[in-house]
Amino acid sequence: MPFAQLGLRSELIEAVAAKGYDTPSPIQERAIPAILEKRDVIGGAQTGTGKTAAFALPMLQLLAESDFNNKRPRALVLTPTRELASQVHQSIRDYGQKLRLRSTVIFGGVGFGPQVNAFRRGVDIVVATPGRLLDLLQRGDANLSAIEILVLDEADRMLDMGFIHDIKKILKHVPDRRQNLLFSATYSNEVKKFSDSILRDPVEVEVSARNSIAERVEQEAYIVGQKSKRAMLSSMIHTGNWSQVLVFTRTKHGANRLATQLEKDDISAMAIHGNKSQSARERALASFKANRIQVLVATDIAARGLDIADLPYVVNYELPNVAEDYIHRIGRTGRAGKAGKAISFVSETEEEYLWDIEKLLKRQVPLYAIDQNGERREVELNRKPTAKKHAHSKNRGGTGNRSNRSGGGRNSGGGNRNSRSGGRTYGGGARNDRGGRDGGDNGQQSQSKRRRPSGQRNRQRSESTPTESSSQGSKPSTFRSKLSNLLSRGR
Repeated sequence: MPFAQLGLRSELIEAVAAKGYDTPSPIQERAIPAILEKRDVIGGAQTGTGKTAAFALPMLQLLAESDFNNKRPRALVLTPTRELASQVHQSIRDYGQKLRLRSTVIFGGVGFGPQVNAFRRGVDIVVATPGRLLDLLQRGDANLSAIEILVLDEADRMLDMGFIHDIKKILKHVPDRRQNLLFSATYSNEVKKFSDSILRDPVEVEVSARNSIAERVEQEAYIVGQKSKRAMLSSMIHTGNWSQVLVFTRTKHGANRLATQLEKDDISAMAIHGNKSQSARERALASFKANRIQVLVATDIAARGLDIADLPYVVNYELPNVAEDYIHRIGRTGRAGKAGKAISFVSETEEEYLWDIEKLLKRQVPLYAIDQNGERREVELNRKPTAKKHAHSKNRGGTGNRSNRSGGGRNSGGGNRNSRSGGRTYGGGARNDRGGRDGGDNGQQSQSKRRRPSGQRNRQRSESTPTESSSQGSKPSTFRSKLSNLLSRGR
């Protein structure tokens, strides 16, 4: 079906064609007609499938067809990060270049002056991160009383980053009678609960399995000691002659350190995270997109909003604490039907993160180790029950069991997946590498996604798990012992 059959204006069809698209993606084919009918929509699809155009094109048409001569904005798009806000705004400008509509982008890390002036001059569409927009509202510099269309892009990420309270405050400034559009690549229970609170009889548009990834993204994981990761990454880049690699770390300090170390290995690299100024972040992204550097090292701030054509490799230097972030990280490759490869390094302390990811994906990620001869070999790990699961305040993942890591799949019986620590607990301080108020890395994370700092988790394990407590005189689990042996041989 061509775009013309979706009921779009000729100006929009021409703009889409100028970007090289002639056939709508599944999410666009289903969402655009519903939005043009002024229905509320909740849309879910894999990253890189055209979600931005799915709401931007019909939003532009609805605004262009309505008569309004006031300076107040009529459409508001909320995004979790500055990078995504900039990307969405640029798409809106590209698609609406032949329409007489004005748009602006609002986020932190820059001065208030130009943003205040944009509201004073008058604007039809505002793309914003919640924190800075709320600041402008509280200062009296923004007026959202004429909003007709509200878009929440990457809603799960905004909830995960703790923006829920800012969003609720913003909603008090917009009219109750409005069209609501909610889009996300992952679809958690939190997203469902939030969508139920703001959407009215929505059309549900879900064109792929929930929490899925693109079929053409090849996934691999490697057993490697934490201290050996840098050497392994450098070796892969050199031997594979990789020219463009997006590498994810969990912390800002780790991103800076790795970028510096790669430079010492004669690999051009830059880091991007919330502590970088906006101009520094933009320079790093521009250099990476233009292939002036080989490696961009990023925290999860960059998992949303990076749209790099034909990005061949994504490396999880450290696995994310939250499994859903894995989907968004590797979603930077394999976009728009292109092939891509996602490689993850798994240290001794990260195996539970890998299990969380596999549970979310509902499939195993091939796991390898490098032997003493430098040959790659697939790893099979058997986990046997070592302790009865203890009750804790929060237990992520339900009661699923893991007993066998073999090529043939997992057995339904066997040991508890949480037998090492008796279940995961949450709470404590905010994670350092999650989004801040304006899409940075220092903001407070939502309670359901927090983890205890590693020191607290280790203390909890030693105090509450008899099988691993030295005071009990018990031996380590068979799984941990075998994994340690594999790690030592892989160094």
